[in-house]
Amino acid sequence: MRKPSQFADVPAVVRRRMARVQKSGTRPELVVRRLVRALGLAYRLNRQDVPGTPDLAFVGRRKAIFVHGCFWHRHGCKLTAPVPRTRAEYWGPKFTKNVARDKLAIDSLHAMGWRTMIVWECEVGDLQLSTRLENFLLDQ
Repeated sequence: MRKPSQFADVPAVVRRRMARVQKSGTRPELVVRRLVRALGLAYRLNRQDVPGTPDLAFVGRRKAIFVHGCFWHRHGCKLTAPVPRTRAEYWGPKFTKNVARDKLAIDSLHAMGWRTMIVWECEVGDLQLSTRLENFLLDQ
């Protein structure tokens, strides 16, 4: 006899939608990668030996870029959206853990002498993003 799924109360359409959420290679991340490539800089993707597994790691420069989705990392902009009403007992702690994990990763990197930058999903269309990336990456 199968034990009941913890997601039994989640409609199938919602499960399918959530299964399509990607961890890397998202549209905002691809935009950032394209802008960094235009600067002629080499980077590594999702380095697991660097705290927080940054989306783009510049090991020689000791710099890391995280591309965060506003909803998942609770940015507070219009894309953040409220906590879902369905299964709020799941989502509240999940968001809290995401934010705490982000802070721990950035604090760990700073303690190791790294500089970090967070690019939020809502900032990807900003015309100033290219300038911000250039200032961050080329500033010694």
